Amino acid sequence: MNPIYLDNAATTQIRPEVVETMTRVLSDTFGNASSTHSFGRSAKAILEQCRKTIASYFNAQASEIIFTSGGTEADNLAMRSAVRDLDVVRIITSKIEHHAVLHTAEALASEYQIDLVFVNLNDKGQVDLTHLEDLLIDGKKTLVSLMHINNEIGNILPLQAVAELCKTHDALFHSDMVQSVGHFKVDMEAVPVDFFAASAHKFHGPKGVGFCYARKHSGLRASILGGEQERGVRAGTESIHNIAGMDKALELSYAELETERDYILSLKRHFIDSLRVQVPDIQFNGLSSNLDESTYTLVNVRLPIGADRASLLQFQLDLKGIACSKGSACQSGSVGQSHVLEAILSEAELQNPSLRFSFSKFNTKDEIETTVQVISDFLNA
Repeated sequence: MNPIYLDNAATTQIRPEVVETMTRVLSDTFGNASSTHSFGRSAKAILEQCRKTIASYFNAQASEIIFTSGGTEADNLAMRSAVRDLDVVRIITSKIEHHAVLHTAEALASEYQIDLVFVNLNDKGQVDLTHLEDLLIDGKKTLVSLMHINNEIGNILPLQAVAELCKTHDALFHSDMVQSVGHFKVDMEAVPVDFFAASAHKFHGPKGVGFCYARKHSGLRASILGGEQERGVRAGTESIHNIAGMDKALELSYAELETERDYILSLKRHFIDSLRVQVPDIQFNGLSSNLDESTYTLVNVRLPIGADRASLLQFQLDLKGIACSKGSACQSGSVGQSHVLEAILSEAELQNPSLRFSFSKFNTKDEIETTVQVISDFLNA
């Protein structure tokens, strides 16, 4: 059986065009972008062209794009500077954020003695906007950090509504957009987000590179100190080949967005419909089975079996060459339950194991049918 990769929320297969771009830059433009000679100027030209192009996809200014090593660093950069430099005395977030946000918020609360508050969620993982507004009314200088697309259950945050709410109450708004950049279009002129994080390997680009969007005049300051790269906001020699690869991956993602979205959505729909037929007792976590209110790229299923059989099912899937996950890849070594599911499911619901399947343009309908059949055969054995 050919291997079937259904863990695209963890990382994606790099596009061949991206590999070609990176190889060319590695071979031909190896200078340090901070050097003043011709080799450095060539690297600098690529760097700034990529910055300008990437900014254009979000109707942003080039100066608002800060290149980082990925989404985790981008989250840390924005959140730490907001507390350290922008007089924030409270962070409002949710219990289903990525650990890049949750652990950073917890550390900041400890280090700076600021308040850490969690907004209410319903049993589908949706943010209670009324509660969020109630929290903001007191006027404390606040950073709100809520992710656009949840990486485990696929819920879509009403980004515009949250951004407008924060703006009304003079709160800063940071969003981890790692799962949405390259898959959704967001206009920074229309949506008043102050900071967001992105990572290239989530949209068929290279690992180890991403960016932080920081709105002009935000006051963001460096967390990594050293040289004056990235206008003094992020020290360290820029990885030009990775940045060029990210730029190419984003170009292709947005050029083919509608076609690829429709195709991937058709795979997700077929997966859900087939599972409901072959495994009638299956449940879907969060809003992941709602085609309008969740991302088109993933489904999180809760299986009608006990935890003792869950490991056997994962082993069986792996044996058949099918890759999926229990939750975020960043916590795959943990023996505990997913913190996202713990926040929204009852104790009884948590007794049934859950798996996340996430799709890309490289998947096929045949792969979906094979995966459903393997699950069905196991459950009915």
